[in-house]
Amino acid sequence: MHRRDYDVASAYRCEGCQGLWFPMLEFEHLRQDADVVDVGDADTGARYNSIDRIQCPACKHPSPLVRMVDVQQPHIWFESCKFCYGRFYDAGEFRDFAEVTVEDFFKRFKVDTRY
Repeated sequence: MHRRDYDVASAYRCEGCQGLWFPMLEFEHLRQDADVVDVGDADTGARYNSIDRIQCPACKHPSPLVRMVDVQQPHIWFESCKFCYGRFYDAGEFRDFAEVTVEDFFKRFKVDTRY
């Protein structure tokens, strides 16, 4: 993971999968700049979305990250650390998370359940 500093916050990008790690609540500060922050390919992110049993890249706790679903956009699956409260989004996922559209409302009716 390589740190990327922006005007209001920092994020970490995985050079392999282009996913993003945000320290606690940093994602909220960068939400309006999602197009600049999340430059990863969404198709690549979709392929990596099934890999969801990962360790926290920040605190390195041995417990896997908690698999989460965004309440407003249940098609967005991300991972969060229950110790340092950071979040991981696959490539393209943070851009999708940052923009809520009418289409997102209808996506909730055809999204798979996350177990």
